[in-house]
Amino acid sequence: MRKTRKCAFCGKEFTCNSGSQRYCSEQCAEAAKAQRKKKQQDFLKAVQPVIDIASQEYLTFSKAAILMGCSRQYVYKLVNEGKLPASRISSRMAFVRKADIEMMLAGNPYHRVLPTYKPMTSSSLSLKKRRDSSKPARKEDSIQCIEPLEYISGDDVMAIYKVKRSWLYTSAKNNQVPICKIAGKNYYSRKHMDALLGISAEIEALTEWLTTDEAESLYSTTKESLRTQAYRRHIPTKREYGKTYYSKKHLDDIFRPDLKASNAYYTTTEAADKYGMTKSNICVIVKTNNLTKVKVGVQNLIVKEELDRIMASRLAQFGVYRLQ
Repeated sequence: MRKTRKCAFCGKEFTCNSGSQRYCSEQCAEAAKAQRKKKQQDFLKAVQPVIDIASQEYLTFSKAAILMGCSRQYVYKLVNEGKLPASRISSRMAFVRKADIEMMLAGNPYHRVLPTYKPMTSSSLSLKKRRDSSKPARKEDSIQCIEPLEYISGDDVMAIYKVKRSWLYTSAKNNQVPICKIAGKNYYSRKHMDALLGISAEIEALTEWLTTDEAESLYSTTKESLRTQAYRRHIPTKREYGKTYYSKKHLDDIFRPDLKASNAYYTTTEAADKYGMTKSNICVIVKTNNLTKVKVGVQNLIVKEELDRIMASRLAQFGVYRLQ
């Protein structure tokens, strides 16, 4: 039984007469032969200029571009900036010496380039030079450009620093934060994000966490207030098994349960209830007499000793607690 194969040129199935037959017809065999010949000719055409250039000392801008693997316009740019010498022999003809190209490359050796490192613009560089001209040179400044960077994903940036996705890329680009793109996702330098936002929330170093319900009962607050404080104050949070956890250390710094439990402070509501006044009246008295108050979350705590002294003087002067 004869075997069937697919033609190596047109892809049609045919019944082969021998084990070495690759094409279904003589036309396909001739067309495949012509195709191979054309590929060889194209290869020779591409290689021939390089072979000719290797034996020449003086090159035109087009040949210099082929030798350097760049465009002719870029060669013009190098000559215009004075990085590559060129000799003009007429209004339409200029040459570049191959030795000058090798000298230019030798004078600018290879540097270690970090992923997505973007050199500063001329205006930014000149401004930085003016700022640093009065400062003594330091060794760490010379090695700053080769310092390895730690990159974190955009989702991690939003979770750590509590920023919106619409803000993230624009602000990072405007502030020259190094960005590394991997598999279609942007990764940002953690060091630069810390410097931009002025914080460094190391979630791994935190040990005490509170669920939303625990934080509500401990600090006498609401879910909406917790989310607002976490967003505005950059409180570290984490998500595990469908539950949100808040850093207890950061919540204690904001809600100050130690001050609320102390007998040395009034809340505005407590002061108003004690002296039979409105909360607005208490706020006016505190502001008028420059009394000490401590901001705890959304509440103001007033020092009891100071407020009692002011209210006692009002009682002695007017016989009742009233505003002047």
